[in-house]
Amino acid sequence: MSNDQGAPLGPDLAAGVALASIPEGGVLAGHVGDESVLLSRREGQVHAIGGRCTHYGAPLGEGLVVDGQVRCPWHHAQFDVCSGRCLGGPALAPLPRWKVLIEGDRVRVGEMLPALPAAAPVRGADVPRRIVIVGGGAAGTAAALRLRELGYDGALDLLSADSDAPYDRPNVSKDFLAGSAPADWMPLQSPESYQERRIDLQLDCEISALDRAARTLRSSDGRQWTYDKLLLATGAEPVRLPVPGFDAPKVHVLRSMADARHLIASLQGARSVAVIGAGFIGLEAAAALRERKLDVHVIARESDPMARVIGAELAAQVVDLHRSHGVQFHLERSPARYDAAARQLQLDNGAVLAADVVLVGVGVRPRTALASAAGLEMEQGGVLVDACLRSSDPHIYAAGDIARFVWRGERTRIEHWVHAQRQGQCAARNLLGERHAFADVPFFWTHHYGMDLRYTGHARDFDEARMEGSIASGDVCVRLLRKGQLLAAVTLGRDRQNLEVERELETALA
Repeated sequence: MSNDQGAPLGPDLAAGVALASIPEGGVLAGHVGDESVLLSRREGQVHAIGGRCTHYGAPLGEGLVVDGQVRCPWHHAQFDVCSGRCLGGPALAPLPRWKVLIEGDRVRVGEMLPALPAAAPVRGADVPRRIVIVGGGAAGTAAALRLRELGYDGALDLLSADSDAPYDRPNVSKDFLAGSAPADWMPLQSPESYQERRIDLQLDCEISALDRAARTLRSSDGRQWTYDKLLLATGAEPVRLPVPGFDAPKVHVLRSMADARHLIASLQGARSVAVIGAGFIGLEAAAALRERKLDVHVIARESDPMARVIGAELAAQVVDLHRSHGVQFHLERSPARYDAAARQLQLDNGAVLAADVVLVGVGVRPRTALASAAGLEMEQGGVLVDACLRSSDPHIYAAGDIARFVWRGERTRIEHWVHAQRQGQCAARNLLGERHAFADVPFFWTHHYGMDLRYTGHARDFDEARMEGSIASGDVCVRLLRKGQLLAAVTLGRDRQNLEVERELETALA
């Protein structure tokens, strides 16, 4: 994802515009100098906030205004349309603000205003003195940052098993692997920002024991923490395959930045890579590896990769897109053996492929061993939580990949980055004594050869996929339905429509 945003568009708001050009309840995009600015008009008041999303810089003027929020057209971050406060991930920073001057029937934007003041410290019997968060991924990091935004001033520990400070994990299999995103793009916050917020971030911190009775945690190296409230956000780990030869150094998984760095190092002098698995991670990695001019083989058990997720017609077009970029598919096949010395991968039909490097991308499993050993109630591989993300222990919440929660009347787990962030942000409120039910619509995006498919909703068992357009035209919408009821939609080149589907699903759930 490029950070090149180009010149700001729209009228010069420093020179002024007609008040009537700003619709009540809507926005007008313009600029002040080189800064993109969004004018909003709500209940007769005019406000000026930044016009670029603080996540990847998307133009918010192309987004959707809903209930006092402006929603990012690219990745659905949510901002308060008046104050610029960040309300929902994947953005984690607020928008800047400007002074608004109304002169008769015209509006002019003046100087930039200082940042909003910090929230007043929260007080009350339900506010814990110490909160510990286990997991430095999407849910854990978003929860820690939101706790401080809400005014929590107690002790706050963020314990991460990762060796890197929290980073943009979706980019690991996209531009970072392709080599077009430098490492300094990846951190979500500067190291200093955790110190400034008094978040005690511990890296390489694997928690090995949870004593619920004593409310203590112990790490594998013997350190110990006590908590009043605990958030488990331990995430997921890649599935590994028990295939002969798959213990070789040239066989990789891809979940973390460390995984990506090891994989990239293995590519030195390589000409061919075998990717096992044709889900989103496998195909994103295939595209990234083709960007590095490597021969790429994709091996998958399915005859129609991703059809059960996005519909057969669109899935076939995604596979064709990869083929057009030189990816070779071996469908309805499985790996049988890897000979690292010969750099050859044998398939279950006896075929042998040249493979200097092997990448296993067949999915992930939730990291629930800690929760299970502590006796928390589990269901189908996840930590069972209520509508407020509270586990069977009232002092412990769970969010992200491990949380099994209710969506549209059915219990499920959802392994999406944005959804995990939103759950972390919701859990933060509830850790402070609120009873806020989590009901955000799932959203994710997938990146292939400069093309982003955006997926809104959750369609585990759809029976109809209504498709308009094609990948070749850069204009696609697939609506996934069950018994005529909309469950989700996948779009390309229809960002506004994707936001409207999100709103449609929200309204159906209300």
